[in-house]
Amino acid sequence: MPKEGIHPQYSEITVKCACGNNFATRSTHKGDMLLEICATCHPFFTGKQKLIDTAGRVERFRRKFAQSEAAKAAK
Repeated sequence: MPKEGIHPQYSEITVKCACGNNFATRSTHKGDMLLEICATCHPFFTGKQKLIDTAGRVERFRRKFAQSEAAKAAK
């Protein structure tokens, strides 16, 4: 049996996001939680994620890949 009196209170709280989404969950956190971003508005989960090409990496990869494909075609 678990020891008595050593476990924190586990109660129901409301989580509120900046986008307006609210949901209830259980946590040891006291009071409501305020989030800046949740699964409803996060770009990864909504499919609106934008990949940023830093320093031309994508273009450099495409040039390299095109050269290797041209070499294979020449053989």
